[in-house]
Amino acid sequence: MNEFWPLFGLRLAFRDVVLRPMREADLPHLAAVLPDDVGHDPRLTLFDSQSFAENERRLFCQGYWRSLGTWDPASWVLHFVVERGGEAVGVQTLEGENFPVLRTVDSASWLVPPARGQGVGVAMRTAMLQFAFGELGAAAAITSATVTNAASLGVSRRVGYTENGVSHIVDTGGDVVELQHFRLKAADWPGAEVEVTGFASCRPWFGTAD
Repeated sequence: MNEFWPLFGLRLAFRDVVLRPMREADLPHLAAVLPDDVGHDPRLTLFDSQSFAENERRLFCQGYWRSLGTWDPASWVLHFVVERGGEAVGVQTLEGENFPVLRTVDSASWLVPPARGQGVGVAMRTAMLQFAFGELGAAAAITSATVTNAASLGVSRRVGYTENGVSHIVDTGGDVVELQHFRLKAADWPGAEVEVTGFASCRPWFGTAD
């Protein structure tokens, strides 16, 4: 499969954390351990026939399939499985919308509760950012989180993001949610010793020049 989809051979390693592109075989385990506090895009439809947890797991799987089926060098979404000690403990997503022109990446992530508070969140975000600013040549990285998500906000600040305004969205329950936005410019990124393998054959898939 790597011959036709070279992204599967990509690896980012930092400290004791490894990021590798998600495969369909990962879905059953990851969907089963999906934390209750991950949330989803409020624009997506919830099925009345499913419980909230069932909807979340369905949307998680659909998001993965959608990212593969709509991949384009100009606009792409890459879901990494986060591994620590050979165990899948979360997901780090990297997204580039109109990337060849805007040179800006967005991201989202989650960890299973037992892996939180141990530096894994910082390590996975560091690996992703070094890949974005290094191999992909991004000019900036953005991210956001609800103002009540102290853990995510803390990781963003720790790796160097600065606050970039707030906005409001309406979630699927009809509640108004406040989002804190962040931005990090390549010029402000100090760099990190992240081992990246398998990227050469993937370069054209991200719309980047040699």
